[in-house]
Amino acid sequence: MRFIRLSMLFLALLSVGRSADPTFKVATYETEWRDPARDRVVPVKIYYPSDAPAPCPVVIFSHGLGGSREGYRYLVEAWAAHGYISVHVQHAGSDIDAIRGPHMAENFRKAVTDPSNAINRPLDIRFVIDRLTALAATDAFPLHGRMDLAHLGVAGHSYGAFTTMAVAGACIPVLGGHPLHLDPRIKAAIAMSTPTMRGNETDAAFDAVRIPIFHMTGTEDGAPGRFSSAIVDAVVGNTPPSARRRPFDHTRHAIAYLLTFTGGDHMVFSGRMTGQRAKDARFQALICSGSNAFWDAYLKNDAAALRWLETGGFTAVLGKLGAFEQKHP
Repeated sequence: MRFIRLSMLFLALLSVGRSADPTFKVATYETEWRDPARDRVVPVKIYYPSDAPAPCPVVIFSHGLGGSREGYRYLVEAWAAHGYISVHVQHAGSDIDAIRGPHMAENFRKAVTDPSNAINRPLDIRFVIDRLTALAATDAFPLHGRMDLAHLGVAGHSYGAFTTMAVAGACIPVLGGHPLHLDPRIKAAIAMSTPTMRGNETDAAFDAVRIPIFHMTGTEDGAPGRFSSAIVDAVVGNTPPSARRRPFDHTRHAIAYLLTFTGGDHMVFSGRMTGQRAKDARFQALICSGSNAFWDAYLKNDAAALRWLETGGFTAVLGKLGAFEQKHP
């Protein structure tokens, strides 16, 4: 079944334009790093183009609630094949290890309502950037000489989009209501299914966001399945589909894009393992091509990619599958 799904996705990739075709061979490297300041272990899985000319821009990815460094393979492999080093971070406390067990719904509720998870997630991202910076000067590190950390992006889905927006400069109530976690080393970001939080409904909540951000959602992108009623008062909120566009609408000082899939739900972005929907492969191919063009434009300074994204190329391949919006400060 996995082979069939990958074949369908590959065929869809071939049909969606200039940035979709795989170019490089993808290799992986797994490790765990310990942050002594928090006495916290941060597992990572790095996808990288093994035969690409070095150095390559780096993208750090943050998974959703209940995820792990093993998920979202369709996306991070597409980035690596396109010439990016993708560092997939696993967040203890809100990962699969925190959710699994006989009382999954209750574990889910505890994980999403625990403010320490919201606090630790952006700190994990900062720690990983620090760690990569230190290892870049270490000959023994397998990716020594391969990383272009001057061109660094961050991306995430759901709780990972919360994390992404935090390090991009959004003011989030549970994090103190000010851009405490803004990291100036990040040059661009992609946020998929960003949750909303009471207290950041205004333009001012996003005024510190000054980097280009590509937002993605769908018209059915509500809280996932049977957990929706369990997280009404959660730290990251119980977000209806119509509210997923709020960060895009309230951004005033940064270039922003918004992709909304018609009929796209919350789990299409994660590359669900079961219950595939008819449009999943086409949606995911568009996620890959659109995000690669975005990274090319803002991490590789590729003018052709920017034109394709902004002047009709991406909209043409999107067709009736969704809507694409953009705004410039």
